[in-house]
Formats: sequence, C-alpha cells, structure tokens
Amino acid sequence: MRRASFVLATIAGSGATVHANPAGVVPAQGQIIGEIDYAYEADKSEVTRERAGLPGTDPTGPVPVRKDLAFKQFSHTITPSVQVGIGAGLFFEGALPIVVTQARELHLDDGVPRDQSSTLADGIIPAAGYDARDPSTPPPGDLVFRGVSRHGLDQIHVGAGWAPMNQALDDTKPTWRIGVEGRIAIGGVMKFDPANPKANSAVGYGVHELRLWTSFDRRLGWAEPWMELFWQVPLGATSSSLFQDPGFGATNSMKGQQAGASFGLEVYAVDNPLDQTRISIDAGGRAVAHFEGRDYSEMWEPFALAGTGILQLDSDPTDPGANPFSHPGISNIENYLETAARVAIRAQLGTHVNFAALGDFIWKTDHAISFADAGVDRDMSDKIEPGTNEVNPLYNQQIDLVGHRYRSVHNFGFIIGIQGQVLF
Repeated sequence: MRRASFVLATIAGSGATVHANPAGVVPAQGQIIGEIDYAYEADKSEVTRERAGLPGTDPTGPVPVRKDLAFKQFSHTITPSVQVGIGAGLFFEGALPIVVTQARELHLDDGVPRDQSSTLADGIIPAAGYDARDPSTPPPGDLVFRGVSRHGLDQIHVGAGWAPMNQALDDTKPTWRIGVEGRIAIGGVMKFDPANPKANSAVGYGVHELRLWTSFDRRLGWAEPWMELFWQVPLGATSSSLFQDPGFGATNSMKGQQAGASFGLEVYAVDNPLDQTRISIDAGGRAVAHFEGRDYSEMWEPFALAGTGILQLDSDPTDPGANPFSHPGISNIENYLETAARVAIRAQLGTHVNFAALGDFIWKTDHAISFADAGVDRDMSDKIEPGTNEVNPLYNQQIDLVGHRYRSVHNFGFIIGIQGQVLF
C-alpha cells in the first residue's frame, strides 16, 4: 500500500540534516518521506594571535600567543527535504537548506584593553570598531565588529541511496544503507565589500561538493544502536566564488575536505506494539575531521575590510609593476577535529504522530585560521624566491607569517530544537 509521510524536525548536527537515529529509515516502493527541519545554532570561540617580538619574551622560545577577540554567531536554518522510494531498497533524496538569519560579532576578549588588541593596533579593524550595519557609527562597549545580517541559500542537495539489507523486511539482518549525494551551489556567494557592506547578505560558498555515506542500524529488543560514516570533497567552484586558484605558488586554495562518523543508541522506555505507542531516548555523538583548506573563519569579514589596505594582495608576483587586488576575506584553515554529544527524547503516539526534543553540544579543537604558505619551493633552494612563480599570491605577512597568525581556540556551540512527524 502506498503511504506518504511528512516530517517536521530540527537538525541535530552542524551543516547537515540529522535527526534522532536517521540510519534506520528506508522508504518503501512508492513511499514519500517529506521533511522540514528547523535548527537554531549558536557558536562562540576566542580569537588569539601570535605576537612575535613582544618585549620581555625569549626570542629563541616558542612563539608567544595572546588573547585578542571573542567571537559569537547564531543562525536559524530551515531545510525542506524529501526521500522517494523506488523499490528494491533504492531511493532518491533531496534537500534545500535555507538560512533564515545568520549574525556574527567580535568583541574584545576578557581582560584585553582596546589599546592592547593587535587587530585594532594593526588597523585590520579600525580602533573605534566597525559596525557593518551602520558604518558611520562606532559600535558600543567592547563590541569591535558587527557583520551584516545574512540570509539565503547555499546549495541544493540531490542524491540516491540503496539499502542492501533492511530489517523492516528481514528482522534477522540489520539495516545497511549506502548513498551518494551531490551538493550543488546555487545560491548567492557570501562576500564583503568595505565600500558598501550592506550590498551582500548572501550565505553561499559557491562550491560544488560530493558526499559519500553509509549507515548501519539494528533493533535489539529495547535498544537500537546505529552509526553513519561519510566523506565529503569539493569538486569545483562557480565563477563568482571566492574559492579560486590564482596559480603561481598558491596551495590549498579550495575548501577543505571532511570525513566523519555519527553514532548513537536509541533506548525504548515504552514500546507498545498494539497501539503503536513508543517513548525512547536516543543518545550519541559524532566526530568530524576538517582537513586543511580555505574557508570563512571568525575573521573573514575583518580580513575583507582590511583587504584594500593593510591586507592588500598582489595578483602577479612575477610582475615588478603593481597588480593589487583586495584580500577576499577567506583564509587557509589548519586541520581540526569537531566533536559533539547529542541527545533526543522521542515519542510516537499511534501510527501517525511522532514528537521529539533534540540537542547537540559541539566542541572544536584549537586551530590556526590564517595559515597560508608563502609559496612552493620549486627549485629546492630551501626558500621562496621573491618575484618568481614560487610566490603564493594569497599570502600576506601581516596575518600568515609565523608570529602574526590568528588562531581559533575554546570553540563551543550548541543546536537545539524539536521534531514532529505525521504519517499518512
């Protein structure tokens, strides 16, 4: 019998549609699973900076690092999605993540006077601060930078999956799913123009990506363990994207790859098959490795703000003439690991209605966020020769030179929400 189901859910993971125990869902032939996910996500971190040459430091010792700024961001995201079963365990799926609101701020970190911030002292952010929503008025208090309010669409997700095993059809086997997903960049590209900061409120990267995944799920009486593995790689960028390879000695100019695992255990406190009443707790976590590449960091808008000044770049290092171009804001990011703990309380009332309350708590390891190499040593001379094609046009000594680099530390975030499901 053909049956359609429509779901209202929150995201319980950063940057992906994740519900309580997603690994056990396989749409039957002719079945449609429609979803609308809502997520509120808040992130915060401290931005520190290497300070080579500080008075009183040992010139032969480790590079000193000092507190500088505190970063905050929140976002609301709605993601309509659909899965369509076509039989023999095959299904198609698609999703459309829409950012309703995204806002970010940088404050002076605790105990950092305005005259001790190296970012302000170097002119990357004006000494009085900068409010992109009202550039003519300095921001109040310890707020030194406020970005524009952003919204819009980045990618459309389109993919297909197959379940070689499905415990709904054979309860002696687990549910095993494998799939491939294309993430196609269709939204406006996120940029910052110091001359007109309100001109761009987009959230897109302009990067096409491929995601491969597999998941396992097994009902064992009152418990249902599950896990999901994925690998995600960029395939290319749109012509308007900031992720362009300028050639010469540039390295890692594309967005970084990701690979990760999610896992959980759903425990049934109430399970009455006669009236289809179930109450369960799903607890678990995830670990995602973010590999080196360029990205939008906590400092991307201030870097773009200073892009025509202190952070201006040279598009052709082999030409002795001036070939200036503005720093795009995105920067090279060091490898880091994202981990998260997650919990969901779920309730099924009859055959048609489900509810859940969901939450994620997220941590990221400390990592450099201005990490570009000076170039490529092609002639093996142990140095980058100025004026040659060894030089990286995206490298700027003010933020990428050892002793001046920025770091993101003490990262913490959370995602909360609710889930409702109606089957009919």
